[in-house]
Amino acid sequence: MKILITGGAGFIGSHVVRLFVNKYPNYQIINLDKLTYAGNLNNLKDVETASNYTFIKGDIVDTDFVMELFALHKFDGVIHLAAETHVDRSITDPLNFLKTNVLGTFNLLHAAKIHWADSTEGKRFYHVSTDEVYGALRLGEETYFTEETPYDPRSPYSAAKASSDHFVRAYQHTYELPIVISNCSNNYGSYQFPEKLIPLFINNIKQEKSLPVYGDGLYTRDWLWVQDHAEAIDIVFHKGKDSETYNIGGHNEWTNIDLVNLMCDMVDEELGREVGSARKLITYVKDRPGHDRRYAIDASKIERELGWKPSIDFETGLRKTIKWYLSNQDWLDNVTSGEYKDYYEKQYS
Repeated sequence: MKILITGGAGFIGSHVVRLFVNKYPNYQIINLDKLTYAGNLNNLKDVETASNYTFIKGDIVDTDFVMELFALHKFDGVIHLAAETHVDRSITDPLNFLKTNVLGTFNLLHAAKIHWADSTEGKRFYHVSTDEVYGALRLGEETYFTEETPYDPRSPYSAAKASSDHFVRAYQHTYELPIVISNCSNNYGSYQFPEKLIPLFINNIKQEKSLPVYGDGLYTRDWLWVQDHAEAIDIVFHKGKDSETYNIGGHNEWTNIDLVNLMCDMVDEELGREVGSARKLITYVKDRPGHDRRYAIDASKIERELGWKPSIDFETGLRKTIKWYLSNQDWLDNVTSGEYKDYYEKQYS
């Protein structure tokens, strides 16, 4: 098979690329990434010379480029992860999210429709989405997002992802394109860009910088270890049913403040500091606009139908994640300084 993985230099995408390159030596894996600030080919140093791996720099918003790419490579499958993802950035620059997440998805769908027109046998378009499209759940209630939960996006980011989900389903219903969608909860793990909560706070704790917590700190999220997510994507791509949606969650609900306190204590332990000392760095800041109170995934469908479930509990996964960031300071410095971007911009300009 020849598989296009979009956004493969990003956080989740790099884990998916690595898994597929190593697990399927007979596949040809094409990693397409624009190499925006969150795309970092250092994430894939260990597979960049593999004979079944190819990197292509390009923008999915460029319609002609996407069409030419499909014509040249004749993909059997697409795993679409390329997206703008940071909610705070979507509030300040919503147009960029519309372009990448909606128009970019449309371009990929349309190219697949045209190039698979003669036969869709053995073809699959897999769109990786988010639980944020479902809106918010109430704190304190035993309710969860299921695959039947109505969409109710609350931020420009989630609205753009919801729109792209709808386009994927529309292409299935209208053109019989073989598609599958998954909606995941918050991912954590190695190689995550340090604007996101967990790597940002690990780095801040180490450097004894402020830990800004939005509002009252009681916002609640379900956390999914990124390597478990990559395994789930593999299973959905190969075993999921056409036209189906699968929710992927970690069964790990934590309030933001409880998570931050846990990180403080774990990082203190790893650095040999007095446990609890980092908690003094916590600062409550003004809430962000439209902040959803709680997300929680019911992942029983994927476990029941495809046999996937998380392999790791949150505290074990968080400990592994903290150890990785503390042991890979060179990677973190390279990202925070912007050196990674300068190097690859010269190489692929």
